Amino acid sequence: MANTNQEQRVRFYQKGTFTVGNRLVDKERRSVQASMDRSNAITSGHRACQGCGEALGARYALDTAMRAANSQIIACNATGCLEVFTTPYPETSWQIPWLHSLFGNAPAVATGVAAAMRVKGREDVRIIAQGGDGGTTDIGFGCLSGMFERNDDVLYLCYDNEAYMNTGVQRSSATPPTARTATTMPLGEAPGNVFGTGKFMPRIAMAHNIPYVATASVSNLHDLEAKVQKAMTFRGARYLHIFVPCPLGWGLPADQTIKIARLAHECGMFPLFEAEHGTVTSSVPIREKVPVEDYLKPQRRFAHLFKKGSVDTERIARLQAIADANIREYGLLREQSED
Repeated sequence: MANTNQEQRVRFYQKGTFTVGNRLVDKERRSVQASMDRSNAITSGHRACQGCGEALGARYALDTAMRAANSQIIACNATGCLEVFTTPYPETSWQIPWLHSLFGNAPAVATGVAAAMRVKGREDVRIIAQGGDGGTTDIGFGCLSGMFERNDDVLYLCYDNEAYMNTGVQRSSATPPTARTATTMPLGEAPGNVFGTGKFMPRIAMAHNIPYVATASVSNLHDLEAKVQKAMTFRGARYLHIFVPCPLGWGLPADQTIKIARLAHECGMFPLFEAEHGTVTSSVPIREKVPVEDYLKPQRRFAHLFKKGSVDTERIARLQAIADANIREYGLLREQSED
């Protein structure tokens, strides 16, 4: 006969919204969306694609920033997917003060807004700048570097889907090697994007010695929230690089966004870490390391690497080497992180 006095904790796996399951777990394990205090910075009715990682990442990031700043925030948004699907004229999904800048000057506009708030004596109003990887790592690179160099009191959020998705899936400097885009077609001896180009913006941000830099992913929303919350405790320039898969541009089913984002971290291609004043202070360890092939195969943008009878083992091995280097550099394996 079963022991009726023995307690057993009930597990609830749906913890992304304000559900019964969420309210029964410990408070520290709840997401901001599971609280009555959630802000809904981006309300329903926007026109993002199904499974859009950017829509999810932006909502969690902005709602967390609102909670940290007692709802006193102003967002400056570069041209890109996030701007396009949330503000089709004459409508808007934003429920916060929100400014649309050009493709490349969101950091400069945010700097001006921060200066205006300072002159007005409104230091309680916190400023957010945001853009995609194209508007951040390419077109807005100079303005962003200037913002970092001046240590302006702005939190910059980069939503990285690794290409210019808004204008037809063209390559950006965040596009990984071998990936197919409209401008890196799977043709020739080295199909897809070439090796040896592009840039990893978090390390460049760290080189500016700003107070806080971090990477985050929609596959780990608690970690994303915690990093936004922490970033809001600093004054000066801060940078958060958020991994947001694009099902349309990557050739994924709409229900695989979170899974593929998780695989990116578990294989080492997208490390999750924090840095303060140019020094890495912590990283999120990999729970179970997977080969980089597990991350590449589900995506049609890498389909040319796995043709029947001609699997591109050489270039897959080069991608694996990149992932392994990330694992070593950031101590992503548990045994490394515990040493």
